[in-house]
Amino acid sequence: MTKSNIRKIALLTGGGDCPGLNAAIRAVVQSAIIEYDVSVVGIPDGFKGLLENKFVPLDLNNTTGIFSKGGTMLGSSNIDTPFAVPILKNGKKVFEDRSDEAVRNLKTERVDAMIVVGGDGTQSIAHGMAEKGVNIVGIPKTIDNDLAGTEFTIGFFTAVSTAVDALDKLHSTAESHHRVMVVEVMGRNAGWIALFAGLGGDADVILIPEIAFDIKKVASFLSDLHHTRKRYSIVVVAEGAKPLGGDVTVARVIEDSPEKIRLGGIGHRVAGELEQLTGRETRAIVLGHLLRGGSPVGFDRILASRFGVAAVKALMDGHFDSMVAYKNDQVELVPLNTGAGKNRFISPDSQFLQAGRHRGIHFGD
Repeated sequence: MTKSNIRKIALLTGGGDCPGLNAAIRAVVQSAIIEYDVSVVGIPDGFKGLLENKFVPLDLNNTTGIFSKGGTMLGSSNIDTPFAVPILKNGKKVFEDRSDEAVRNLKTERVDAMIVVGGDGTQSIAHGMAEKGVNIVGIPKTIDNDLAGTEFTIGFFTAVSTAVDALDKLHSTAESHHRVMVVEVMGRNAGWIALFAGLGGDADVILIPEIAFDIKKVASFLSDLHHTRKRYSIVVVAEGAKPLGGDVTVARVIEDSPEKIRLGGIGHRVAGELEQLTGRETRAIVLGHLLRGGSPVGFDRILASRFGVAAVKALMDGHFDSMVAYKNDQVELVPLNTGAGKNRFISPDSQFLQAGRHRGIHFGD
């Protein structure tokens, strides 16, 4: 399909919500209508809405005023995929592939191309749709910043800003009572939020999934710190952090979800062990979904704007089955399967990690 015969674009937001999604929606609508005179329809609640054949017109008027709002005006879902829809068959739950039905719904609506905003799971579904002939481009978003193929994703910097603000507040109460404060943040199996928040929030210890931690070494470090320089401590721990020789801490298992394992609880576990080992009063704080909320910071708004414009251009230029990506301050295209179901982790030689080490921050190793 060439630039001249794309007349309608469908847009959906999939996976967990994050600040900056509405900014991406606004940018897509503005670029499509103003630059190319192409109409846009939104699909409510991610791929769930596509299976339910739901489409809502998006225009310059009904997307006005959403740029600064958190969440997504379209709604989202992180458990629905047209390739594995749960149904009851003979009293048992099974999963059926209804992706052909999703493709038919797009054709019935006369949709020529799609833009899908999401993380690794959403981009994996999008790539599967592309293999079925759908003209599709992905926009990367996740507060976890763990999507392969791009340096930064929509929502990450707002989540970091929220975490840093929380850490700033905890410094004063920790200092007043000479406590150890353990702050658990999201991030799944990558430590980007913990690392950036710890760097920006002046943490003493940062525990990330990429580095197995020795709790005795952490306790020894904090005890030495207490006796030589400080009477309180701040520890940031990613939800996917693992003790040396141990495994992740699982909060619950959701069988119907593509991502069955839900992490959580490592903050309280670390706090309890540190209190025993150091003899110092320790408190655990879990920021959780607070990191997903609120108005996007300026960088996320600008990144969402650049991604939205680039995604529309990619469709109009015929670069299907691709994803827009941020690299070295440039927005470029990568194959969609670059981020489909694939993650990006913190490498041992990361300059961000090394900056922390040079500042004396302990990483549990």
